[in-house]
Amino acid sequence: MRLILFSLILLITSVLSGQKSPNIIYILADDMGVGDVRTYNSDCKFPTPHLDQMALDGIKFTDAHTNSSVCTPTRYGILTGRYAWRTSLKRGVTHAYTPHLIETGRMTVASYLKSKGYATAAVGKWHLGMDWSSNDGKKIEKGGKNLDLNAPIKNGPIVFGFDYYFGISASLNMDPHAYIENDKIQGDFIFMPSDQEVKKHFGTGGKKGWVDKNFKRDEVMQTFTDKAVTWMQNHKRNNDNQPFFLYFPLNAPHSPIVPSKNFKGKSKLAPHGDFCMDVDDTVGQILAAVEALGELDNTLVIFTADNGVSPQAKLAPMEEKGHFSSYIYRGTKGTLYEGGHRVPFIVKWPKIISKSTESDYLSCTTDLLATVAEIHGEKLPDHAAEDSVSFLAVLKGEQKEDKARGAVVHHSDKGYYALRMDQWKLIFHEKAGSRRTDPKDKPVINPGEIQLFDMSNDFKELVNVVKDHPQVVKSMTLKMKEIVEEGRSNKGKAQPYVPYEEKYLETVKAFL
Repeated sequence: MRLILFSLILLITSVLSGQKSPNIIYILADDMGVGDVRTYNSDCKFPTPHLDQMALDGIKFTDAHTNSSVCTPTRYGILTGRYAWRTSLKRGVTHAYTPHLIETGRMTVASYLKSKGYATAAVGKWHLGMDWSSNDGKKIEKGGKNLDLNAPIKNGPIVFGFDYYFGISASLNMDPHAYIENDKIQGDFIFMPSDQEVKKHFGTGGKKGWVDKNFKRDEVMQTFTDKAVTWMQNHKRNNDNQPFFLYFPLNAPHSPIVPSKNFKGKSKLAPHGDFCMDVDDTVGQILAAVEALGELDNTLVIFTADNGVSPQAKLAPMEEKGHFSSYIYRGTKGTLYEGGHRVPFIVKWPKIISKSTESDYLSCTTDLLATVAEIHGEKLPDHAAEDSVSFLAVLKGEQKEDKARGAVVHHSDKGYYALRMDQWKLIFHEKAGSRRTDPKDKPVINPGEIQLFDMSNDFKELVNVVKDHPQVVKSMTLKMKEIVEEGRSNKGKAQPYVPYEEKYLETVKAFL
């Protein structure tokens, strides 16, 4: 009753003052390393002027992390405020016709904001599974030959809180190669029965399956940008007093690395550099559109990435030219080392955030849902956002303590774990949970099955000090066990989770 009354007072106060809740835009790059943004890496070999300016206009987080080092679980964490390994997805990512991952009825950022009166849209790469129909009543074949192209898609974005969706079902290298609007796939389709045929058609790799004849991969990101801008313009025209939430997950610079014609060759470094410049330009277009709408002061804009750089970017040739996508950090996408999950995280909100602010507050991409709830003066129920902690106080400049968030769990492509607590990071695997590597990285000193790093003086993760701090290892191992078994890492009542099958026990044997 007290919570309802408080929310009602806030709403009435807002109405009487003529102010609406802030618009929220969440821009998510795909496989973009912290070293691919010049405001983080002064030696970045290509310009990122819009992201640099965004940092000057707002706050730059220097110790921000994704909850996974691959894309699907990070996206689940962003939207639900919960670690994805609590679901059936204990490793890897979803694929072309994987059923929906977000549980029906689970609160998402979109469904929460919709309940607060927001208009909501998702434009871009979904990659969280959706339920397709076959034309023969059987399971959809690899490549989707028996896919019913006319049947509505079930349990996609519009079921999980979004009023509108336009995008692609998964990564750009995955079939079907076509756009989806709301719950229908769009296009004039041909079926390509082999990966080689798809490669011949597009000029770069892809998966066999259905292809829209008019689908051009180097135009996808600009198409997303145009759709996002148009949606905001239409919303402003028709519902000026209603706040909006735009979730904008990009397809870049993930492979296939297909920069637009405007940026092809522009970095003079590599296609990856061109594609990162393309991402920066997209951010500039979105910010310019918000300013043109007169909504800049009261719009919270977040830019980040779903994980670190992928080896698909061809790191060695760039590193020979002095560009390091993982910057000074060890590892890449997929790994438990910092390069796998430490990401750029820039927030602009002129009405609230002081300019040119920098924070070493430890944050995680699961923290969005708790933050938007606090913006609205609410505490979330125990059965929602189990791994989300608000960073609103950091945005306001009220919270300076970098250890305030508490423990953060990292997760690798192969399903292994690491735990960050205070100055310590404990990796529960001798190879950091992945086969992926960065050519610049030298072997860890004092290797072992478990790796402990003192992040206060070894953020490059050079020396394993596990033998020097047995009590730290013990306490962190117990903490990791508690986080798993309680079904949550923030404060609240224990919650259920999908238990581990025998095939996954190898990944948790170090702490369960």
